[in-house]
Amino acid sequence: MRSLRALWRIAKVFFFIAQGLWIQRTQFKKINASQKYNHVKTWSQRMLGAMGIEVKVTGQPPLQGPMLIVSNHISWLDILVIHASGFCRFVSKAEIKHWPVLGALADDAGTLFIERESRRDALRVVHHMAQALQAGDVLAVFPEGTTGDGIHILPFHANLLQAAIAVHAPIQPVALKFLDQQTGDVSLAPTYIGEETLLTSVWRTLCAPPLQVSVRYGQPQSGEGLERRAWAEQLQQQVVQLYVSSNP
Repeated sequence: MRSLRALWRIAKVFFFIAQGLWIQRTQFKKINASQKYNHVKTWSQRMLGAMGIEVKVTGQPPLQGPMLIVSNHISWLDILVIHASGFCRFVSKAEIKHWPVLGALADDAGTLFIERESRRDALRVVHHMAQALQAGDVLAVFPEGTTGDGIHILPFHANLLQAAIAVHAPIQPVALKFLDQQTGDVSLAPTYIGEETLLTSVWRTLCAPPLQVSVRYGQPQSGEGLERRAWAEQLQQQVVQLYVSSNP
């Protein structure tokens, strides 16, 4: 039964992959930024639906920038999840750029790619983030720096917060949590940690019973008077609180 469910979902996923490629190749160069963002949001919602994942948004996603979103990081699905709740530009690890379909769509959606191991590249990305925030963009980062286990939230790295500090932009905390739709229990199916391969995580997700992902937005925060490491600790605690409060 699990395998049949997965195969049916795979068929739907391939349909939306083909649709995403067609939109990217035929329309993205002809439409304005707002239309492009709407395409990315709608496509993300449909792709998650094809995988049996319902998105439940609590709180108010930012409608305009400048704003920096900080979220916990659980899965390869997280970018799709946040795009499905409200469009933003992501700062993501460089390897995502080479993922099939998602990498191309992420690139066309204005993602800033970073070589996390390179201090020089981090400085470059912070500079571009500051420029984007000054231009009124909404950006999103995963300050844990890696995916967690779906239950515990790792400490936040402070480096990328410097962009918001430099241009006096607010930061909005967001908590993600995957749940079994029927039981309301936390689902670890979409997790992607350690030495696990992406294919293993994808297959486990496709085999899982219907899921719901909770996207809980907190209130935007000002870092006025805070040093970046202190602000990172404060934001991490706020995401933890949002995660706990998203229990059914």
